[in-house]
This record gives sequence, structure tokens and C-alpha cells, in this order.
Amino acid sequence: MGLGIALVAALRAKVPVTLVDTSQASLERGLKFADKLLAKDVSKQRLSQDDADAARQLLKPGTEMDAMSEVDMVIEAVPEIPELKCKIFSQLAQICPTHSILATNTSSISITRIAAATTTDPTDLSAPSRVISTHFMNPVPVQKGVEIISGLQTSSTTVATAIAFCKRMGKIPSQSSDSPGFLANRILMPYINEAIICLETGIGGKEDIDGIMKNGTNVPMGPLQLADFIGIDTCLAIMKVLYEETGDSKYRPAVLLRKMVDAGWLGKKSGKGFYDY
Repeated sequence: MGLGIALVAALRAKVPVTLVDTSQASLERGLKFADKLLAKDVSKQRLSQDDADAARQLLKPGTEMDAMSEVDMVIEAVPEIPELKCKIFSQLAQICPTHSILATNTSSISITRIAAATTTDPTDLSAPSRVISTHFMNPVPVQKGVEIISGLQTSSTTVATAIAFCKRMGKIPSQSSDSPGFLANRILMPYINEAIICLETGIGGKEDIDGIMKNGTNVPMGPLQLADFIGIDTCLAIMKVLYEETGDSKYRPAVLLRKMVDAGWLGKKSGKGFYDY
């Protein structure tokens, strides 16, 4: 998702983007994927070659967080691991300029908690006030939606700036309060989880479960196929956050969901999930 966000920022907002990953190999794979997406848009005449070249030139890769010492906005897109995100935001508060917006692409973790990690003094709001969530929908180059979630410390200026930039990227923002799962995953993940329970208990086969939702509610893909595209491990991580932070049994992850992750069947990215790829 980080690559998708970076590409749309360069292509639609036309701003220079510093793309940071700890792995040089991951960066190279990401940039090759960007080249592939741009070439596809050019071939379908959705984009001119000049515009594609201009966007590609705006993407500057790096493997060190110090590369973000002069940016106006950071959008973090690491996995849904609270400790990892808090560690990164603690570092960002030290590296980035004092005016930088510090945004996370988290889909379930408390923004208030992430913001608190930027300082050791709870009365000092200089960094926490600049923390916000810009939760983009996947795949980012295609989906228009983005959730804007404020933490307890987030300033109104940060909210307005984040919304304005997301609109500049061609996105349609929706605002949510800082509650486990926010809006999108609070609704979506229990739906996917229940579909998995229907499969594991034999109420229906995967094709029937996906088929009735596609053909009965006009969604583009069924819940099991969607889980494969999101990532089975990501679905499990989000369900765990919902369950742990609310204590509500309706958010308990399906047994089969845990088993899929244990087996390494993570969906499209691993070649096998509820379907084979």
C-alpha cells in the first residue's frame, strides 16, 4: 500500500515523494510495480507518456528514515503491529521538521496511542497534535475512499491539512472518530469473519458464500475473495485489535482464520488463500 500511496501522491498531487523501506529489494520491487502500473495506464490511454515519466521522476527511494528530515508530510504504511508503529512515530518526531504532518495508514490501531508515542511529556502537544490517520482503501490507485481519523491530541489544522491533501490526491475523505476499527473495518472485518465462520461450519462452500454476496448485494467481489486480496494475516491482525480493544465476543477471530495464517495461506500475496493464485 505504501507504494500505491506514493504513486498516487506523485501522479495526482504532483508532489515529490521520498519512498522509504528498510529493504532495498522491497524498494526495487515496489518501483518495478510502479513502472508496470504506469505503463498499463499509458497503454490504455488513461495517461500520457509524459505524465507517466513526470510522476516516476518524483519518486525517490531510500532505506534510511533520515531521508524524511525535510518532508512536509509522512504517510506510514507498515504492518498492523502497534509496537512497530509507535516506535516509528517516536523516531519520526525526532527526524521530521516541526511542521510536518505525521500520518498513519493504520486501519485499526488507536491514533491517540500512536500520537502519544511521539513524546515523553503528555503535556507537550507539539508532535502529538500533528499525528492523524489517513487510512487509504486498497488498491490505492483504484479506490477513491480514505478515512481521516483524529486522535485525542490531533489539532484542527492537522485535520484540515490532511483532508486537503487527500483531496489533492483525488480521494474522497470520510471522517471517523478514534474507535477500534474506525468505520471501514468496524463494518467490513466482522462481515469477512462471519463469512469465514460460515465456511468452517459448513453452512456453504466458498463459491456459494462469495456468489450470494456478489449476486445478491452487487458487491464486486465476495468476502472470501476480498480477504485474499486484503491479506489473511492483515484480516486476523485487525480482528485481534477489535477483539482485544473492545472485549466484545462478536469480534473474536474465526478459528479457520487463525489456521490459515498458521499455514502461511495469506491470500493473493502468498499464492494461496481461500483460492489459489
